[in-house]
Amino acid sequence: MSKPKVLVTRRWPDAVEARLKALYDVTLNESDVPMTADQMRQALKDYDAFCPTVSDKVDASVLDVAGARTRIIASYGVGYSHIDTEAAKKAGFVVTNTPEVLSECTADLAITLMLMAARRAGEGEREVRAGNWTGWRPTHMIGTKVSGGTFGVLGFGRIGREAAKRAHGGFGMKVIYFDPFPVKPELAAETGAEKRDTIEEVLRESDVVSLHMPGGKDNYHLINAERLKMMKPTAILVNSARGEVIDGKALAEALKAGTIKGAGLDVFEGEPRIEPSLLACENAVLLPHLGSATQATREAMGWRVMENLEAFFAGQAPRDRVA
Repeated sequence: MSKPKVLVTRRWPDAVEARLKALYDVTLNESDVPMTADQMRQALKDYDAFCPTVSDKVDASVLDVAGARTRIIASYGVGYSHIDTEAAKKAGFVVTNTPEVLSECTADLAITLMLMAARRAGEGEREVRAGNWTGWRPTHMIGTKVSGGTFGVLGFGRIGREAAKRAHGGFGMKVIYFDPFPVKPELAAETGAEKRDTIEEVLRESDVVSLHMPGGKDNYHLINAERLKMMKPTAILVNSARGEVIDGKALAEALKAGTIKGAGLDVFEGEPRIEPSLLACENAVLLPHLGSATQATREAMGWRVMENLEAFFAGQAPRDRVA
């Protein structure tokens, strides 16, 4: 019996690629160059499984393929706003993601962004590397104390809760949250998190606002000029979720005007392109989408993709089906 044909759109950790080779007739992207829309459409005709990442835009035009051979789109990553799931359903594709395994490392990164923005770490490192530091002085590069402040979470899912645990347990922060879906009381109780009924309440009360909403049209520019004005002028905005949740131009204007104190961003709308006005903001920490970038987590994401593939090819329901 021939092995299923599987296409992987980007380089994955070596251990995962080796296991894929052992189990499937797999084609790897050795160059690690993003595939074009035409190449992805062709792949859907030629392979039994198509394995994209969050950097691949699998929209309706890509999925509109006559005589597609692919039946499962097993995505590498927890977010799946890069896939038009409604179009996938209509075309008969099964879509899976990789939840849970990256929650801790992404939450660690959110806290890293909070601290870097609060303590002006990016500015400080740039000053040292440029040879401009003249020595310690009492008024130099004064930052913001986060310990004991209020940590607001928008999106109290797995990653949001992990970030809340770190803020509460490590820094004694009060946790408040908004989530459009019900949260089990015991999950909120882990950090003493208090529910707020609206996004606006969280924005007004928080010293740090950490975004953990999914991307997509429902949350497009959730944080806009109007909502930024609701935040404290001493507040810090952190985004380790999806770039399109923030209006980048509005954020840059708010940072320059002092509407808010600072921001820490790991994701960007249209990345790897970054809103030029953000690049000019000294009070913005900008990282290249490192949320899940540890060896253990990136391998765990690959194993989760393989778990979904194995179930699907065995005629079972994949654990992480999202469409």
